[in-house]
Amino acid sequence: MNQPATNSESKPLSPVEIDRIVEMAWEDRTPFEAIRFQFGLNETEVIWLMKREMTLKNWKKWRARVQGRATKHQAKRSDDVSRFRCSRQRSISGNRISKRG
Repeated sequence: MNQPATNSESKPLSPVEIDRIVEMAWEDRTPFEAIRFQFGLNETEVIWLMKREMTLKNWKKWRARVQGRATKHQAKRSDDVSRFRCSRQRSISGNRISKRG
């Protein structure tokens, strides 16, 4: 039941990578395909990781939020949305969010 934090290629994920995956999973405009591209985790693995990393209450909120959401699935998105993040979101470099001010 307690599986190690790994991606599909069995490379252990660091705590920083896990934090970034959780952050990306919460973002409305970041599709599961973007997480797979960057970290090698498919949707099922992201769901499992979120359940393991979050409290049950917050996991249920997250699942209700993303279940069926078109922006979380590349195939369900409209063709005019070609970015992974909101146009108003600050730029992210090296998996770190720029200083907020």
